[in-house]
Amino acid sequence: MKSIVNKPWGSFEIIDQGDNFLVKKIHVKPNCKLSLQSHINRSEHWVVVKGVAEVTLDQNIKILNENQSIFIPKHTKHRLFNNQSTDLILIEVWCGNILSEDDITRYEDDYGRI
Repeated sequence: MKSIVNKPWGSFEIIDQGDNFLVKKIHVKPNCKLSLQSHINRSEHWVVVKGVAEVTLDQNIKILNENQSIFIPKHTKHRLFNNQSTDLILIEVWCGNILSEDDITRYEDDYGRI
């Protein structure tokens, strides 16, 4: 049974994992955003399956619609923002030798987690 992990911005559930990869389904509530962050040990791939994502990647902002994706390399500052009035759902794939929720450096956070 898959368990859903609630966060201030929405929720996620791990849907698969193996050697050097982890796959999550991410749900971001309307008008919510994740922290501006980076990772040392993993890169990420995001695929939007429902809604519109505003993605900050270093100094650039990209808009991703359904069926679009983006690659986030290790050490790159990034943020996910759902600035819409509907839910955002995406699939996130972590790739790396060390896959841990602790592998996160936060630079900005709306929920006081710095």
